Amino acid sequence: PVAALPPPPAASRAARRETERLIVGGLEGLKGELAGRYLALNDMTPEENQKWIDDHFLFENPDAWTISGGFGRDWPDSRGLFVNDAKTFLVWVNEEDHMRIISMQKGADVVEVFRRFVDACNTVEKFLTEAGAGFAHTAHHGYITTCPTNLGTGMRASVHAKLPLLGKVDGFKEYAASMGLQIRGRGGEKDHSYTGVFDVSNRFRLGYSEVQLVQMMLDGLEKLIELEQKLERGETVTLK
Repeated sequence: PVAALPPPPAASRAARRETERLIVGGLEGLKGELAGRYLALNDMTPEENQKWIDDHFLFENPDAWTISGGFGRDWPDSRGLFVNDAKTFLVWVNEEDHMRIISMQKGADVVEVFRRFVDACNTVEKFLTEAGAGFAHTAHHGYITTCPTNLGTGMRASVHAKLPLLGKVDGFKEYAASMGLQIRGRGGEKDHSYTGVFDVSNRFRLGYSEVQLVQMMLDGLEKLIELEQKLERGETVTLK
């Protein structure tokens, strides 16, 4: 979130538009691999909007939960998506928070994804600071986010992992949680279908550095893959 600006659930239309102006003005000046374009929801057709959502590049439209929380007020005014040419760097504007910075790519090069994420965060913070704003942050709570579960680093590092056998073992999610991991369906926290592909991410945000959280996710994922390979060989795995 941007310091000194009300978060989306409490923002007036004027404040939300000022947030968009400030963020997009800086994003449109990015160079190199971060350079891209801003797509305002107001300028999208319903078909274009749904295509971006289906391709997992854009946030969902309001539902009962987001409307009751104030997130859907004046929708879709001043909401949008910034995306670079390679679609490996995204910024969601005025969804749950003022912005959500995303670095993503296919494959297993987590270091490259994290490097891009750090570069993007530093670049965004620089142009916000130059504009007299900066990120909302305190020494005790870390980054101040709309959802209290994201206080701290505000960072979720995740990978999609194929664990079709392990995912059916009783105690799978609890075992992952004991290693500091959170397990979601492939489509995110609202996806309860079983495909054998899971979104594996860091469970914590507060009390650890960004580097520690990424390493925790990688260490836990390595253990999960080892157990999946045991099951593939016909060995027994007990998690409870």
